[in-house]
Amino acid sequence: MNEPLKVYTQEEFNTEEPYKLLYSHRDDGFRYLQLFNELAANAEKVGFRRFGTMVKAYFAQHGDKKSMNSVVNNVTNFKDQPIELYTGDWIANDEGIVRRNDKQGIDIACTHPILPVQRLVNIEDESVRLRLMFRRNYGAWGSVVAPKKALFTANGIKDLADKDISVSDKNASYLVEYLQNIDDLNHDIIPKVQSVSHLGWTKTGHFCPYTGNLEFDGQDNFRKIFRSVRSEGTLEAWVSEVRKVRKTNSPAKIALAASFASVVLKTIGKLNFIVHLWGGTETGKTVAQLMAASVWADPNDDANFMQTFNGTVVGLEQQAGFVNNLPLILDEFQLVKDKKSFEQAVYMLCEGIGKTRGAKTGGLQNTLTWKNCTITSGESPITHNASGGGSVNRIIEIECRDKLFEDAHGLLEVIRTNYGHAGRLFMGFLSTEGAREKAKNYYKQFYQELGTSSTEKQTMAAAAILTGDALATEWIFCDGRALTVADIEKHLHTKENVDVGVRGFEYIQDFCVSNQAKFESGSDPCLGSIKGDEVRIIRNNFEKICEDGGFNPKALLSWLDQNGRLTKDSQGNLYKSTNVYGKSARCACINVADNIQKKTDTINEYRSLLGTLKRNKENIPLEQLKTEYRKGYDQLTQKIQSMTREILQDVALKGLQIERAEADQRYTEINLAIRKSGIMKKASQAAFVQQDADLVLEYAGQLREIVHGIVKGCERNAS
Repeated sequence: MNEPLKVYTQEEFNTEEPYKLLYSHRDDGFRYLQLFNELAANAEKVGFRRFGTMVKAYFAQHGDKKSMNSVVNNVTNFKDQPIELYTGDWIANDEGIVRRNDKQGIDIACTHPILPVQRLVNIEDESVRLRLMFRRNYGAWGSVVAPKKALFTANGIKDLADKDISVSDKNASYLVEYLQNIDDLNHDIIPKVQSVSHLGWTKTGHFCPYTGNLEFDGQDNFRKIFRSVRSEGTLEAWVSEVRKVRKTNSPAKIALAASFASVVLKTIGKLNFIVHLWGGTETGKTVAQLMAASVWADPNDDANFMQTFNGTVVGLEQQAGFVNNLPLILDEFQLVKDKKSFEQAVYMLCEGIGKTRGAKTGGLQNTLTWKNCTITSGESPITHNASGGGSVNRIIEIECRDKLFEDAHGLLEVIRTNYGHAGRLFMGFLSTEGAREKAKNYYKQFYQELGTSSTEKQTMAAAAILTGDALATEWIFCDGRALTVADIEKHLHTKENVDVGVRGFEYIQDFCVSNQAKFESGSDPCLGSIKGDEVRIIRNNFEKICEDGGFNPKALLSWLDQNGRLTKDSQGNLYKSTNVYGKSARCACINVADNIQKKTDTINEYRSLLGTLKRNKENIPLEQLKTEYRKGYDQLTQKIQSMTREILQDVALKGLQIERAEADQRYTEINLAIRKSGIMKKASQAAFVQQDADLVLEYAGQLREIVHGIVKGCERNAS
């Protein structure tokens, strides 16, 4: 039992005696707190107002470094604690964390042990998180990572209740104060480690999780996936089994190659893309995805590396940002309810950047970015007739009619217990400067070999897949069975497939054929009329037909006009007032004659020539083109120059009607306006500098507006 404490006078508080007594109990937490509170009450009663300042001065004078920032010098006293930390005036033991307050009461921060054991500093944004360890009822220690801004606010820290930490409105402010005190008092003691919130390449050049010994500090729902990127079993067992698949003609080889290509994209600086396996059930599409996943991670269901489409666009964005450069693997496309609106998700995944969002505290949240390949599967294609050219362009769709594997069960048995080695070894090679240069050279080679039958984005994706496979063949499989151009070229969309205008026109043709009765006199409803090679669709009906098919009416009319498929009125309006069974109506007058196809063929040939010029300039120095390859280069540029002039004239002058007597004057005015506009020079740059056929056609449209505008203006003045 403690002896009664001496009552000190105001004068005695200016001597060392009371502070010497307090100092002698500095290592006895509870007794020290008792003494401090009693002496403080004594000092207040006798009118001594500098007691706390005198205590700090005495402790500082006697070199007690642990108490410089705190009047009291307690330490954590938890059984089997991972680290011992100073707690200031808090008493922290297995019964909980408490302190005596100025009112002689008790402040309870927490009813069980909890303390910070690690400071995680993100290597990219330098934000700091704390790893807390806690224990309830003398059980095993648990762990949670949270941002300091969440731990040091009463509202934020209450989220820890979901982790079975005892915190509520009642004690939140005390727990915040305890954690902040303990963090301040032990800033140099708590171990500091570097951390990251995603997989793949970091801004510091590390590839997570293979280099840098980086801790994960991201969202809890991704922690399990982060831990799944590891090695199990042996590389030899995995390679031996996967080689059996590579001996076949299975499309699963493309999914495997895309998995390696995903991490190569950042190295060679190329665009994101999607590989989609589709077809009936029981063909092995999901097994192919699991094989692709096993390159990097645990493919078993409980590892969660492979996800499904059962989520929101925001969820897909977060997943893509998390895997970063590793492949995003999504199964069960049939789970997407609105497949037409999914097109926006395709654009988002392939652009590699998330949506800009505001932060609750003001300003903007960090915008997620990624550079990778997405490998998907489902029972149907992702694209459809009305898909925009941009989304079709970004997806390589592979129909799976036959079984992809001879022994799917045997493959699964092996990859479920042997995984993760190939990815680590692949990155070991790719991280060297020589290997990066090799990847770029492979890409250039495959890009040239693929030719110009498909679009540039499709060709880029295919070349990246072939590059990833070539590197994996050399570094991992050593079997000489790399994919060839022929293996993948058959799965690429042609330029016509990608062109949304072509698909829109075909949709209109099919609609008119299947609904021919609705274009006859007396039909109810009457959609329009058909006269020879011209289909006249009443404006409201045309717009509804387009929208029902997922096409933009205005964009489709523009394409029909540019490709000579549309008859306009004398004012150049896209809808023409015409007779439909004795009644006047504004119609889309569409020419469906087969000979119009020649113009489409011309445009496609023009795109192909520009693609050839672009590849030549990217891969051969200009001086060498003009000397060593002069003959072929001159022929190519002359052909492009001739076709550019032909296309510009054809679009600009089509349908132009000028009175013979006014021809000379009008042509003079037209030529002057064209020179002033500078469009001819811009069109030449679009062809020879940018190799952009669409931009040339855009300038042709502008030229047409100038030419027809002059003629219309003269007609109005004359009237």
